[in-house]
Amino acid sequence: MVNGKISSLLELGTAFNMELTGFENIYQHGQVMGLTNEEIKEKEQEIIDFADIGEHLYQPVKTYSSGMFARLAFACAINVDPDVLIVDEVLSVGDMSFQLKCFKKFEEFKKRGKTILFVTHSISDVLANCTRTIILKEGTKIFDGGVKEGVDTYKKLITGMLKDDEKKEDLEEGNNLKFGMIDDVGETWKEHFNQNENLVEYGNGKATVIDYGVFDENGEFLSVIESSKEVVLKSKIRFNEDVDSPIFTMTIKSFQGIEITGTNTLIEKVFTGKYKKGEEVICCFKQKLPLAPNKYTLSFSCTKFDENGELEVLNRKYDALLVEVMSEKQCVGMVRIDTEIKLETSSK
Repeated sequence: MVNGKISSLLELGTAFNMELTGFENIYQHGQVMGLTNEEIKEKEQEIIDFADIGEHLYQPVKTYSSGMFARLAFACAINVDPDVLIVDEVLSVGDMSFQLKCFKKFEEFKKRGKTILFVTHSISDVLANCTRTIILKEGTKIFDGGVKEGVDTYKKLITGMLKDDEKKEDLEEGNNLKFGMIDDVGETWKEHFNQNENLVEYGNGKATVIDYGVFDENGEFLSVIESSKEVVLKSKIRFNEDVDSPIFTMTIKSFQGIEITGTNTLIEKVFTGKYKKGEEVICCFKQKLPLAPNKYTLSFSCTKFDENGELEVLNRKYDALLVEVMSEKQCVGMVRIDTEIKLETSSK
């Protein structure tokens, strides 16, 4: 049931004529939404200012980048004064400053009592902007409730830990769902995560990193890392030969390949001991990861120094897992800093 005017931004290009200029499309879009030319004229400058695409406004939209298209489309969608605004993922193509401007507009709409249906896979955006969550699975609503409970349910869903036989009414009541522990024989950690098919692996084969994953402090799977909470990165190593004093490592990189941070047992001054052929060991790195909301890769390896002091790579798995970090707090750059700000006034 709908009460009021709906404006939607479902995909780039909807209600736009690719042969017309951006300016001409402002009028076409408004007419599709039922506005008269006089009404569109009143909103014309607001749309132009919000889109902020300069002289490109007077060029055919078929020449636009996806970011420019998103700017114009969003500016048109919000300036027809809708009662219900539906936005489906398209904000992901805009730059950060434009996204912030859009979310600020969301806040303005909420204060005016308007409804925003924001379709997204970004957990950080949900936590920062939404007051209610609905989760669909294969076209069926499986959750309708609070934001935190919805995020917990979604994280369980995308790791495959949401069982089909769980009661739908339990989900809709917003119960806090726990992640399953590994208890099946032969089940690996990594199959519960987003593995990188194009990982880089090399080494002399004296050891093999056979498994890895991300867990909370209770040992439960984490599909999304919260930057303010402690997590445990685990790797399981099997030795194919006798090895003395191996070094176990983990590294976090951006999707662009930039190494953000990492550590290893040598840096942390952890004595690892001797291992015989066939033995296995689990190395746990427990820490907070105060990173900006984004997607990252996790790498794990096992190395050692030989008798000549040369680094010997037994096995490396670079960019093995693809993970997402979320935060209720926005930040600039790649690292989240928790700052306490005080303002002091001084009199002359």
